[in-house]
Amino acid sequence: MLKRMFVVPDPGRLRLRSAVRAVLGISLAVTVCGLAGHTLPAVITGGLAALLALFTVTDATVPRQAVTTALLPAVGFPVLALAAGLHGHPLLRDLAFVAVAGGAVYVRRWGARGHALGVFAFMMFFVCQFLRTAPEQLPEVYSAVALALLASSAVRFGAWCYERRLPPPAVPALPGGTGLARTTTRQAVQAVFAAAFALVAGQFLSGERWYWAVGATWWIFVNTSSRGETLVRGFRRILGTLIGIAVSLFVAVPLHGATAPTAALVALCVFGIFYTAPVSYTWMMLAVTVMVGLLYGLLGVLEPGLLALRLAETGVGALGATLAVLFVLPVTTHATTDAWIERALHCVHGCTTSAARRLAGDPDADPAPLAAELEVLLGRARLSLAPLVHPLSPLRARKARARRVLALLDDCAREVRGLASVAADPDASHDARLAAACWRVEIALHALVAPGTAPATAPEPAAAADAPHHHPLTEAALHHLHGLEKVLVALAVPLRSSPRAPLVRS
Repeated sequence: MLKRMFVVPDPGRLRLRSAVRAVLGISLAVTVCGLAGHTLPAVITGGLAALLALFTVTDATVPRQAVTTALLPAVGFPVLALAAGLHGHPLLRDLAFVAVAGGAVYVRRWGARGHALGVFAFMMFFVCQFLRTAPEQLPEVYSAVALALLASSAVRFGAWCYERRLPPPAVPALPGGTGLARTTTRQAVQAVFAAAFALVAGQFLSGERWYWAVGATWWIFVNTSSRGETLVRGFRRILGTLIGIAVSLFVAVPLHGATAPTAALVALCVFGIFYTAPVSYTWMMLAVTVMVGLLYGLLGVLEPGLLALRLAETGVGALGATLAVLFVLPVTTHATTDAWIERALHCVHGCTTSAARRLAGDPDADPAPLAAELEVLLGRARLSLAPLVHPLSPLRARKARARRVLALLDDCAREVRGLASVAADPDASHDARLAAACWRVEIALHALVAPGTAPATAPEPAAAADAPHHHPLTEAALHHLHGLEKVLVALAVPLRSSPRAPLVRS
């Protein structure tokens, strides 16, 4: 697992840039809050606000990221006030926390901005329980959050805004639908059930630290869209927390809250959270757990028994999420995977069409953005398939099928990247054979996404004189198109046969 973390590709060093920028942004935010004379709980709240702004705001463009960041206090401040005002009313506080948990999942239907605002709202309620923020502390906390967001934004949008040079592809939305057919609606209902279970069971374990169970169950739902994904994420959360607690016993506990080494290790944990999050939830949770232990040390309450309680509360939260996704409006892995793969295949069609137009001389056709979007969609499809290839999965036939699909999706991505690269070359020339090759790709795509149908019109057959020079770029494009056609034909075997049947390769 450790080896995989350091050999996994990091195109454009985006993970490294994100992690370093997060350390700088959060460090500046904490420093500004400290220089403003805020107390330790307010500084921690400000640091968390900066972390959330840098971690969860993922809009496709820099201006939209700035708008979403500016909106965070609009949802965070009222939630802080609600949570602080309900400390003396446990029943109302519990009902409000469960409602915020469900609402924070529901707003994911509005894309990246809804996701970021929902996460921020939930975590403001959570941190209010963590630090026991009282109503009279709210002005100071509001000031700390505002200063932290300004400081982290100065780094993100001013000093180090690498997105202006490397615009990220849009994050795809979850499969659509209406009412309870919509994934986000079903997951919101599941989150309410899971949070209520975790809250009650967590309070049986501890009347003071029960909120860890609610936090654990809620975060398990983040960035998942099926039953299988949620179960795997719950397993990885427990594993990461367990390893993190073991590390904390040897790192955080001996420090006894010493300021300088604790601050340095917290910065290291922040780096780990941002660097590992895109590739390993287990490693991210390890970093989060160690960071939480260090913060408890700063607050003067860290002890081994507290770390053990955190593990127990995490287990309760994972159990709540498991029960919810299994028995409350379950969203099957098979249906979700099919939806993501179908979206990816439609994107492949757009890439090949745009590349063909570009090679035919259309300067306005550019397959590069679609190729970038395809990478995101295929990544989402891989995430959806991950539960089926998990080592603990007992479904051998489905595991073999999922592994075959993953391998073919990787081949598909490689051929599309190659085709887009060839089309981007200014010396690319037209060859009528490209039209025929694109036509065959379209036929293979229709066989996958709309069996029994075919493209409306076929291209004219290519004459030998149409491409007398066999331009090397054209030959390269043909090679990628032929490879893509073979991959799409091969995908029909695992995608169109019964998921429970033994896999027979064609």
